[in-house]
Amino acid sequence: MSSYRSTAPALPGDPPGGRRAVTVWSVGVSVYFVAVIFRTSLGVAGLDAADRFHVNASALSTFSILQLLVYAGMQIPVGLMVDRLGTKKVLTLGVVLFTIGQLGFALSPSYGTALASRALLGCGDAMTFISVLRLGTRWFPARRGPLVAQLAGLVGMAGNLVSTLVIARLLHGVGWTAAFAGSSLAGVVVLVLMLAFLKDHPEGHEPEPFPHRGAAYVRRQIVASWREPGTRLGLWVHFTTQFPAMVFLLLWGLPFLVEAQGLSRAAAGELLTLVVLSNMLIGLVYGQVVARHHAARLPLALGTVLSTAVVWAAVLAWPADHAPAWLLTVLCAVLGACGPASMIGFDFARPANPPERQGTASGITNMGGFVASMTTLLAVGVLLDATGGDYSVAFSAVFVLQALGLTQILRLRGQAARRERERLVASRVETVHVPV
Repeated sequence: MSSYRSTAPALPGDPPGGRRAVTVWSVGVSVYFVAVIFRTSLGVAGLDAADRFHVNASALSTFSILQLLVYAGMQIPVGLMVDRLGTKKVLTLGVVLFTIGQLGFALSPSYGTALASRALLGCGDAMTFISVLRLGTRWFPARRGPLVAQLAGLVGMAGNLVSTLVIARLLHGVGWTAAFAGSSLAGVVVLVLMLAFLKDHPEGHEPEPFPHRGAAYVRRQIVASWREPGTRLGLWVHFTTQFPAMVFLLLWGLPFLVEAQGLSRAAAGELLTLVVLSNMLIGLVYGQVVARHHAARLPLALGTVLSTAVVWAAVLAWPADHAPAWLLTVLCAVLGACGPASMIGFDFARPANPPERQGTASGITNMGGFVASMTTLLAVGVLLDATGGDYSVAFSAVFVLQALGLTQILRLRGQAARRERERLVASRVETVHVPV
């Protein structure tokens, strides 16, 4: 038998994976799990927040918009931090910030302090996912990358499930302060686990030292990552696929189902749960398909976008006052594909960049969906206030952003494919045959 190993000095050997990798990665991904619980907890408390702080739809959407604005704005800085400092230091800071933010939200006496708390939460949350992606690339072989990334997204959706099932019940059982303050204890638990067990990389697989510092280093990292068509394609895939489900789960799904579709809170909660369960199931399928068939990346992403647009159009254009239950069920099942499809964006950016730029490239890619989500959250809130609560008009903003994203994906797909083929040929030239 024989294997091929790169002779390029900047590329460390393929990590071995194994049980130790699974253990360390599980600790890291548990931080992301808690971050998603905190991020999405407002989605089941939107109506309660409006009553508690006496705000309208636009002001309510500001909670999530500010949180996502901070999150999106932090992606490139966090990517640079991960590349420079490693996973453990960045995750530690992230846990501290999002735990303080969740606790502050529980105790906020006013709309202003609640906004500040959500911004702090968004800042900490921004440090988690890119760190977990970096952890996966450091502990698992490259061929496992798509599946490991999808599994990370699946664990995040499990956090969303906790928000839908647990936080919602706590909120209506013990009240606002106890529910949010109690949930913040989860941040303390994962912080202790991480400090005790997390390690940036396995022994013998330390990354090459990267001596550059200062503004010149930052500029080089960003420019080099952005010049890769795969990075830009990844950003637009993430932009176009993620936001419909994010907007639905993060804030507007529950009000839409209750106020526009006439469902009870319990029935609406069940449909939100369906989105999460569908996401988890489809994530496993997408991860396996992409890992085995690299060419399936773009068809899966485009198919998800088109399916989402068709079902949303059917719901919003339904001639009766309320769409039938079966159609709302189909909508929520299809929205479950948005998260897994957005992960495909990282599968375009990952092979386009060397290991020392993975954090920066992932940060650029991860901005896409959150910028789209933030824009849509604002548009829906403004249109609801302008139309007196017409959700059909408000949710039409979804189609505008999908059209923009599809245009950019189709423009960049050829460039990214050519560049990926060039890198593949170059890597084959640089390999040597090593008998084992």
